[in-house]
Amino acid sequence: MLLEREKPLEAMRSIGALAEAGHGRVVVVEGEAGIGKTTLIRMFAEQAAVESRIFWGWCEALFTPRPLGPVHDMAAAFPPGISALIEESAAQDRLFPALLQMLQRADSAAILIFEDMHWADNATLDLVRYLGRRIALLPAMLVLSVRSDEVGIDHALRDVLGDLPASVVTRINLQPLSVESVNRLAEEAGRSPQDLHRITEGNPFFVSELLSDGAQDGRRLPGSIRDAVWARLSRLSADVRALLDTVSITPGGIEPWLIKHLIGDDANHIIDQCLARGLLRLDESGMLTFRHELAREATLERIAPSAQRLLHARIEAALAELPTSQDAAMLSRRVHHADGAGNGERVLELAPHAARQAARLGSHREAAAHHATALRYVGLAAPELAAQLHDNWAYEAGLSLRDYPGIIEARHRAIAIWRQLGRHEKISANMRMLSRLYWRQGEGRLAEDFADEAVREVEALPPGPELALAYSTRSQLHMLHYRFDQAVEWGERAISLSHRFGEIGTRVHALNNVGTALMFANRPGGKERLQESLDLSLQHALHDDAARAYTNFSECVALEKDFDLAERLLSDGIAYCARYDLDLPAQYLIGRQAQLRLEQGRFREAESIADGVMKQEEVPMVMHLPAMTVLAIVRMRLGDRSAPDLLERTLKEGLQTEEPQRIVPVRLAMVEAAWLAGDGEAAAENLAALTAMDLANFRPWDLGELAVWGRRCGIAVPVSDSLPLPRARELAGDPLAACEEWTRLGLPYEAALSALQATGSQAEQAIVGAVATLDRLEAKPAAQLGRRIAQRLGIADRMPKTRRGPYSAARHHPLGLTRHEQQVLELIAQGIGNKEIARRMSRSPRTIEHHVSAVLGKFSAANRMEVLLRLRGEPWLLSDRDPSQVTR
Repeated sequence: MLLEREKPLEAMRSIGALAEAGHGRVVVVEGEAGIGKTTLIRMFAEQAAVESRIFWGWCEALFTPRPLGPVHDMAAAFPPGISALIEESAAQDRLFPALLQMLQRADSAAILIFEDMHWADNATLDLVRYLGRRIALLPAMLVLSVRSDEVGIDHALRDVLGDLPASVVTRINLQPLSVESVNRLAEEAGRSPQDLHRITEGNPFFVSELLSDGAQDGRRLPGSIRDAVWARLSRLSADVRALLDTVSITPGGIEPWLIKHLIGDDANHIIDQCLARGLLRLDESGMLTFRHELAREATLERIAPSAQRLLHARIEAALAELPTSQDAAMLSRRVHHADGAGNGERVLELAPHAARQAARLGSHREAAAHHATALRYVGLAAPELAAQLHDNWAYEAGLSLRDYPGIIEARHRAIAIWRQLGRHEKISANMRMLSRLYWRQGEGRLAEDFADEAVREVEALPPGPELALAYSTRSQLHMLHYRFDQAVEWGERAISLSHRFGEIGTRVHALNNVGTALMFANRPGGKERLQESLDLSLQHALHDDAARAYTNFSECVALEKDFDLAERLLSDGIAYCARYDLDLPAQYLIGRQAQLRLEQGRFREAESIADGVMKQEEVPMVMHLPAMTVLAIVRMRLGDRSAPDLLERTLKEGLQTEEPQRIVPVRLAMVEAAWLAGDGEAAAENLAALTAMDLANFRPWDLGELAVWGRRCGIAVPVSDSLPLPRARELAGDPLAACEEWTRLGLPYEAALSALQATGSQAEQAIVGAVATLDRLEAKPAAQLGRRIAQRLGIADRMPKTRRGPYSAARHHPLGLTRHEQQVLELIAQGIGNKEIARRMSRSPRTIEHHVSAVLGKFSAANRMEVLLRLRGEPWLLSDRDPSQVTR
């Protein structure tokens, strides 16, 4: 009987109908343990099975969850090709697209049910994120059951659900039964309803457990789950309790044959008793499980620790005899039971294998957990194995956890052991990783110290791959700190060694460092090296390196004011990151796109994009600094009162990195803000801080901007002999020639500021034009300064009148979409097809095809799905209008 669940059931039916029509959705059925999530899902699945295919899988409460556990449960129902991929533990980049293609090509809707997602492994979470992002275009439905009281604010599932478009996720929160329903259930069971609701608080599981018990003294049972289950267990026979004890030791269930192996010939008879009395059930995969997890947990708590260890040991020994004992699913279970048995030697044998399999599937969190399990027995390990365990845990934890102090400590412990063993190449590898860890934390000096140590550890040895990696790491840090000669020198050494040892990854990394250093220093050859780095990373599917190549290449060409190439690289890079779920590199690239919009004078677009990045949760400091810098500068130029505080916060973070690229733009923005406000003291303070830096390694564009701001503020600063043309012309006393050059390059704000420096007979016309431009850009502080200059010159009456409200430039789409293309984009985001879009917009199908094609082109997207992936990470690309109000 399904009481008080009609509305949730109807909601699931409606969503199922959408899925059948090709508009997939994700349904999250949540509530406390025992609230009836599985019962509701089963009722829905029974009805939906008439029109749809049902796939059912479970997550398990193993000490370390098995990677893609639910998918293994579903494997038998999948086509043979996909089942084979699952059997061979294929990597995510093979398995996930195969599952996606299966759903896309299916003749009928598919309903994938993932039970107990609060215990999900990292690979399963990745799969839900992967499918959930694409679900709107699929004839499929993902149903996730979740214990709400098991999912805290830091639970990874929250991040996954938060990453999905809100429009495709429906949450069904099941509530406890009312007093009336509990009383009705009691009456139908022939039991007294007295105190039943109070004892159970309306939890359907507690109610059913108490009502299904044969005793008539249910009202005397205590109100806790543990007492209710223990009271029932106490009335069972010894052989039934022994079987339940065995099942309780195996989260996720146990195979009947394994029970028979452990208990003996009477196992089948005892199993039948348990099934008949509702103590256990056989799930769809033939596993024996408790009817509710809470009953298993309560049963487990009754078993003495020594008895638990014995059961774990017997089960692990039985699993070890299987031909498939090295399979991913079996390895996870064997590690669980070996750990439960306290068998450290067996854990040390199995956990590294299980971790490698988990990592291959992309379950780095689970891989780290397996290594952590092994580390509990590290005292039993030989020194080399102990050091490797620390290495392996630190690596996997560095990919999946935020425990930086623990990771750093593990690296230091590994170094201490490797040093005792005289393994200098291993010491170097750990030093290099420590350098990266400290760099991520903004501790630039420590990062450089460890990079230097990494080189010294292996420099006296015969050259090898580790030396190449150490050289490239040192090159990268030199480049980040604007020591361009050293960056090129060390990078070329790494490239030479990478050729010698065939290390493509090292070569790609080093080419990026050298190319960026050369372009920053305005030397030849940089663009070619960056292009080679990008091409090789794309060719060899080095996703992380490709994202880095897109980032540095686009930044370099934007610095040279080659905005067309920068636009293409940024657009392609963001699309690439969206395609391969590289969320953090995407946010960094989006911050660089905001910087491009800032230079183009598209201030409102820059603000919208940068603000969107800053609203993303848990983006590391270095990855959000480009957006934060843009946001601070654009708000200063727009006259926003939040700008001074934001500039100070941005400078504080930039100074922590010790990298000039994070510090110089913010200091220069502070000089600009002081100049606009007439605060000579603040301008002088920031100019002094800049000139105190190592100017010999500044980029030419930075030196030119520094020199110009010194001139404008009347403060002497060093001037380089070779500066970019517009800066050189203003410094030579020809601000109007500088204005023309800025206009040619496409930087209207810079052109206007140069025009404000005009004197003599040309000043009037130049200042009138500059103020008009600044008004159009909504650059209020600069426009006000222009009007003050005009008043001093006696030409205030020639100034354009101040306009109110947004200007047309502020309404331009960040990717250049026309008004009709924006309308089409809004409807694409709703999952609406071309034919329906044509009807809604009263346009011909051919016209809509042209609009859709234009949208895809401007998004650098191959299809609609890639557009939707971009919109998930960049919601500001949709206009503010309600899509339902699109002009018909």
